[in-house]
Amino acid sequence: MRTFALVTASGAALLTAGTPAPATLVVPADLDPAAAPAPAPRPVLSAVPLTLVAKVHQAPARAHRSRPPSSPARGRGGEVGAADLLAKVSACEQVSNGKYRTDEATLPTVPVCGANGAVFWKADLDIDCDGQVTAACNPATDPAFHGDTAFHTSDGRPLNAERLPYVVVPAPSGVWDYTESGIKGGGVVAVVHGEKVEYAVVGDVGPERIVGEASYATAKSLGINPDPSSGGAPSGVTYILFRDSRVSPIEDHEAAVRTGRALAEEFVH
Repeated sequence: MRTFALVTASGAALLTAGTPAPATLVVPADLDPAAAPAPAPRPVLSAVPLTLVAKVHQAPARAHRSRPPSSPARGRGGEVGAADLLAKVSACEQVSNGKYRTDEATLPTVPVCGANGAVFWKADLDIDCDGQVTAACNPATDPAFHGDTAFHTSDGRPLNAERLPYVVVPAPSGVWDYTESGIKGGGVVAVVHGEKVEYAVVGDVGPERIVGEASYATAKSLGINPDPSSGGAPSGVTYILFRDSRVSPIEDHEAAVRTGRALAEEFVH
């Protein structure tokens, strides 16, 4: 038998760019060497540095692209907005026996409406400055000033209209008696004007036939001119009074806001 040298290369030899080691091919003796096919030429391979191979194998896998976080859903757990509240009071199921005036000179056009866990009405907002004498609320700034309120603070004083957001309810009459609807002094009220919501308390009682009055502080927080002589809003204010609610002490506005937000969540959902 005759032998021919055939060149092969191993992966390790290529990586180290070394000369390939020859291998031996055995050919039968009766085979004419001239007739045997010539070995295919060995391709020339460039040397690959080991350091490059190492870097390729050590490269970290590409991280999956995370989806952008979605916007938090409105509703449970989120603060209820003016639009949410107004949507729930778009229709009126009247619970009063008649309607109220917004002022002495106007016709009675405002009913008290019932809702799930609340009563509400839509009216104007007249400024109530009654209660404690302050820089903004006193006989000089308000010709109709009265130094008392129907409900008092925990230390027995009248409410402070300049600092405490509160709402005035009409005195009980044949038209409607607020006490029979589960409304009481210190009860929580959501007052809506435009895109703003202020949580207040039931703080005073007004005339039997008129609705649509709130304290200086309520108007100011809603962006309404709070001046007792020239301020107020002629319309577009919604008052939502939550049944069987009460903040104690009545002057704790932060408690009214916390309670109001929770009640508003229940009311909307």
